[in-house]
Amino acid sequence: MTRLTTKIVSSEHLVSEASAELSELEYGLIMASNAFNRWMVRCMTAAGAKDMTAVEVSLLHHVSHRDRKKKLADICFVLNIEDTHVATYALKKLLTRGYVKSEKAGKEALFSVTDAGRALCMKYREVRESCLMTTLAESGLTNDQIGEAAQLLRNASGLYDTAARAAASL
Repeated sequence: MTRLTTKIVSSEHLVSEASAELSELEYGLIMASNAFNRWMVRCMTAAGAKDMTAVEVSLLHHVSHRDRKKKLADICFVLNIEDTHVATYALKKLLTRGYVKSEKAGKEALFSVTDAGRALCMKYREVRESCLMTTLAESGLTNDQIGEAAQLLRNASGLYDTAARAAASL
């Protein structure tokens, strides 16, 4: 079976003869990013927390991860958030809602999840199991394929970070 030569891209003017597949990947990243952000917001709404942004959902889950206190710089590093102001604003909103708490350690603020935040994360997990895992089971995707896609996305993240540094020096 031969692959179709038509590439599915969002910006044909960016398609490079060196790698049309890169434009396909970028279109896939755009679509997946928007769909994933929409999913996180709607899943959190179904879990009982309305009006949370995708950044807030990501931050809540990461602050809850392994139930350890985390510094803002570490949170931003792990989630690849360049603008700390975005994370700070989202964390303030989570503090106000009572999902995370902070404490001072010297000049640093350490963030951790509250009981209410942990309970919300578990409710999110229930909705995720009910909606997403059911859809996944019906999709025909295997766990091996998902693992390979995850590795590709992490590798692509590194490529784009390197290219962003290069572009910043121009």
